[in-house]
Amino acid sequence: MNELANFGSSLFLYDWSLVFKGFFIFFVILSFMIFVYDRFIQRKNQLLKNYPLIGRLRYFFYMLRDPMRQYFGDEDYFDSYEKIDWINRASKLKKTFYSFSPSKPYDKNRVLFKHSNHVLNEYEVEEEFVLSFGENRKIPFTTKSLIGRSAMSDGAISPEGTQAFSKASFHAGFPINTGEGSLTSNYLTTHKYSKEREYFEVLEGTFFAKTVFKIFNFLFNKRVAKQLYSDMVLQRDDFESFNFDKKNILFYRVNWKTPFEKFPKIIPEDLPDIVFQIGSGLYGVKHKDGTFDEQRYQKVMSFCKMTEIKISQGAKQTGGKLPGHKVTPSVAYYRGVEAYKDLISPNRFPYADTIRELFDFVGKLQELSDKPVGIKIVISSKQRFEEYSQELLNSIENSLPYPDFLTIDGGDGGSGAAPLEMMRRIGLPIRDSLDIVIKDLEEKGIRNKVKIVASEKVLTPDDVVELFIYGADFINIARGFMISAGCIRARHCSGTQGFDCPVGLATMNLEKRSKYLVEQKARTIANYHNQLISGIIGLLAVMGKKSIIELGKDDLEDRNK
Repeated sequence: MNELANFGSSLFLYDWSLVFKGFFIFFVILSFMIFVYDRFIQRKNQLLKNYPLIGRLRYFFYMLRDPMRQYFGDEDYFDSYEKIDWINRASKLKKTFYSFSPSKPYDKNRVLFKHSNHVLNEYEVEEEFVLSFGENRKIPFTTKSLIGRSAMSDGAISPEGTQAFSKASFHAGFPINTGEGSLTSNYLTTHKYSKEREYFEVLEGTFFAKTVFKIFNFLFNKRVAKQLYSDMVLQRDDFESFNFDKKNILFYRVNWKTPFEKFPKIIPEDLPDIVFQIGSGLYGVKHKDGTFDEQRYQKVMSFCKMTEIKISQGAKQTGGKLPGHKVTPSVAYYRGVEAYKDLISPNRFPYADTIRELFDFVGKLQELSDKPVGIKIVISSKQRFEEYSQELLNSIENSLPYPDFLTIDGGDGGSGAAPLEMMRRIGLPIRDSLDIVIKDLEEKGIRNKVKIVASEKVLTPDDVVELFIYGADFINIARGFMISAGCIRARHCSGTQGFDCPVGLATMNLEKRSKYLVEQKARTIANYHNQLISGIIGLLAVMGKKSIIELGKDDLEDRNK
């Protein structure tokens, strides 16, 4: 016992300063090595490239979240934290099985799906999830999926982020909506250069510049070589509007001044299914005086499957807003505006003083493109929607133009830049909206004349199935796709509060964007879409449904009744 006491005393009396100094030096060296690795070596995490070392705290706290959840609370904006975790797991092709129970297994607002007494095996469910828009158009659009990426403009999303979404759309087969920011080179990133495509504007370096590119590409990597070659060849403000062809070592973009006759008559096969959105600013399809440019629109539609006219969106019923610092020269080039000035689109679409005028403009676009055209709206009440449905009925009965589809955005939809006072006070939630729309169209006998696209805070397969049950034909998703693309919900999308998107996804900050991992995120986005489809098939199987079209309101058990 005395020996133990003496040993304890010796520990207290020992001079520990040398040990602490050694530990401190080791800690500094280790931290420096991690910093260098995060910032300059690793190519798997853009957050760590922007915030080396300190960014690892995020994953440390994430690691503590589940075991410490009962002490620090849980996700309260979505149904539960598990929904966010599901997206992250699905995007990385990790198992999406959960243990014990979710954090909110049977909250009072939960709507349940009725399972069948005779469940199906998953292989018995139809795997071909397709939908045809504009069957009466000369060139209808048949989708390869029933899920699409909702409207998000290039400029609000970084060029690198848009490229990742476009590549994922092309490889996974889901449609991608341009948002009101026009069709840009980043949506055409999979569209390869060839001499036969005469609508390209090409910039090519000298023999010396190409030699420098080859040397640096061999010694370093494509990114370093391309940047150096770009500095030598693209000495202009809108250099980011050009795509790069490594094989021919040249830069190219669509030359919108090329005669329409030289544009493709059939959409090239190396493009994703693009839905072109026109907002009140008419970006990318207007003359210098602000009026609609019919020929430019026809050129744009050489690359797009159909058109959506944006009348309003869930998070804001005003025109689109893009802060001036995001309006780079390339964004200005795409949209036909002045660089670095705030873009505040008009509240009202210029050809929609009345619903009849709007439908006539829809007809004009249908005639110009020979493709489906629809409108995006937010429902405020049954009476207000009846103004649309009555005009739809009148148009159908009198052979007048009308939209091929209606995109219904719920009032709880998101936005990168919206007035707070409108976010939660304007627009009905999507389920209430679908109830109004579907019932009214069925009562008028015109439900089969228009397709219904629904969107609002959709994350997981059960969210998708619920909206199909409420009557939607097609589902648009923004938030879920954003998370699969690396969004950590820092809420710095607009960049107006002095902070930029930390992962380079929703910012035009060149330093942040340069670390965004386009190829990796294209894969995670595609994985998310594919796992959504797999989860939907699983739900249909246990509900005894062989197809989406078999779903109906009878498949819901509302626990609030």
